Amino acid sequence: MRSLIAWLAGAALAAAAVASASAGTLDQVKARGVLICGVNPGLAGFGLPDDQGAYKGLDIDECRAIAAAIFGDPSKVKFLPINAKDRPTILASGEIDVLIRNTTWTLSRQTGGMFFTGVNFYDGQAFMVRKKLGIDSALKLDGASICVQQGTTTELNLADYFRANGMKLEAVVFATDEEATKAYDSGRCDAYTTDASGLYSERLKMSVPEDHMVLPEIISKEPLGPSVRKDDIQWFQIVQWTHFALVTAEELGVTQANVDEMLKSPNPSIRRLLGVEGDFGTNMGLTNDWAYRIIKAIGNYGESFERNVGMGSPIKISRGLNALWNKGGLQYAPPIR
Repeated sequence: MRSLIAWLAGAALAAAAVASASAGTLDQVKARGVLICGVNPGLAGFGLPDDQGAYKGLDIDECRAIAAAIFGDPSKVKFLPINAKDRPTILASGEIDVLIRNTTWTLSRQTGGMFFTGVNFYDGQAFMVRKKLGIDSALKLDGASICVQQGTTTELNLADYFRANGMKLEAVVFATDEEATKAYDSGRCDAYTTDASGLYSERLKMSVPEDHMVLPEIISKEPLGPSVRKDDIQWFQIVQWTHFALVTAEELGVTQANVDEMLKSPNPSIRRLLGVEGDFGTNMGLTNDWAYRIIKAIGNYGESFERNVGMGSPIKISRGLNALWNKGGLQYAPPIR
């Protein structure tokens, strides 16, 4: 009898495990009533709480866009700040539903379980120095001390760049980006390195921002984008096509201001995007107006870029590689059809 009870208990646990595994991420998010999005603890333009504690930024908009697609409400997001070294572990643990935290898509990260759904910002690593040093090129940093964050592709790229150019490196490593930034600002290092977008953001935090400059060299490819766990293809598609909807809306001229009027458009591509025609939302487990919900709440990709990191923001980054494919950039979305 005791062995039978033990067997029944084991079978019950196994059944519960199977039921839990079969519950997809979308179902879990709906049941919880809120999306949990892993974000940067504080990078202006990408993920940073304002004075009232409300998060804002390009990555934050992508999180809110997913919530809008699911709930029709972009506020149904819980933001979990995550340090760089903890990203893979926290994503794998299930503490978050999606990681949207200026993270570079690499082979080792993907084979390690971080499945990237696309690129919401094409970036590259650069260096910031004090103007008074008179350095106008990263190739003149031989022997310099460089502040860098630990456990990042930035740290690896830094070593590769100096090695490839036969230069001596004194890397000064810190656990967090905030520590590295403060150390550089205090004079602990000759230069500070991270993604170029991050440098323009962090320069605003310097004691005297105008005393610093970003050197022209871009030493790496840094495609930054959302990532999810590898075990849920439906959730992967939802996160992936959320970004594609933002890009498609910009390409078609659909904005937050005109999206309601665009519901009347005769353009087949616009009608499919907004759910007037086709069953594209239900095929992902969403409503057919999923993209309409996103655009109504967030706007299109270009609008998000402009207000968070573009010329309409304090950071003033040009579109560059992040322009649409038909305007010389790399932002490109497959067709909705």
